[in-house]
Amino acid sequence: MDVSVVIPLLNEEISLPELTARLMEQFDALDKECEIIFIDDGSTDASFDVLMQLKEKYPLIRIIQFRKNFGKSAALSEGFKKADGDIVITMDADLQDDPAEIPNLVSKLNEGFDLVSGWKKERHDPIGKTIPSKLFNFTTRKLTGIKIHDFNCGLKAYRKDVIKAIPVYGELHRYLPVLAHWQGFKVGEIVVKHHARKYGVSKFGIRRIFSGFFDLLTVLFITRYRQKPLHLFGFFGLIFGITGIAILTYLSVLWFQGIPIGHRPMLFLGVLMVIVGGQSFSLGLIGEMITSTRDHSIKFAIKQEVD
Repeated sequence: MDVSVVIPLLNEEISLPELTARLMEQFDALDKECEIIFIDDGSTDASFDVLMQLKEKYPLIRIIQFRKNFGKSAALSEGFKKADGDIVITMDADLQDDPAEIPNLVSKLNEGFDLVSGWKKERHDPIGKTIPSKLFNFTTRKLTGIKIHDFNCGLKAYRKDVIKAIPVYGELHRYLPVLAHWQGFKVGEIVVKHHARKYGVSKFGIRRIFSGFFDLLTVLFITRYRQKPLHLFGFFGLIFGITGIAILTYLSVLWFQGIPIGHRPMLFLGVLMVIVGGQSFSLGLIGEMITSTRDHSIKFAIKQEVD
């Protein structure tokens, strides 16, 4: 199999026939062996029935149906497991992603990249989505050091090695370029067309902003400190501890000079900071011990082996 297109969906019964027809046009142009993997993420409309009808017409379609809505990361994870293609394309099912971009993504991969992310430079979304998205992308870009503009874009192309090496759970699908970069894969970006939503409504609300922030913290931790937790917790422990000791030293000098310190708020602050510093440092040491016993379970992306 040359190309697998993995498409999570939730209540997109109207858009599926048009999306599939447009994908077939691109497959003909690519002249490669292709497959489509639809993951029905707990749809409550007739999406699954429509997929079954499309399957009769296009045998290259494969379908995964969840019993309930587990989220986009879970859908992508299952789609990645089933994908047989050397190149895996992900896209949304709402027709906002353009199937005509698939050849461009494949061409960019062939320039030596392992993952190519789409950049919706001109977005056709309401301002309630575009402004939070810009803030999210700016923050992620600065904190991770990955120089791409649109982490949220569902239109991406991966080499098979990438999807087999990186975990996808929770809401980490937004950060697949970060996780791939951490594993040593080469990440690129191209500008892609973005269309206004033609059918239905967006499935994401304000909750997405908060969950995205917490997931960013998760990604930063597992990419930078997963194998060295003491570097994170020890740093904060050292800052709190040194500050607390400095405060208590200052108060001790005052006490030796005969100045009462028993009811000074600084005394309680100093003691608190020393305690918090010690706890943070201890937490880092515990993390190091846990890591040392679990190193065997960590998977690293190996480009090749020569014996």
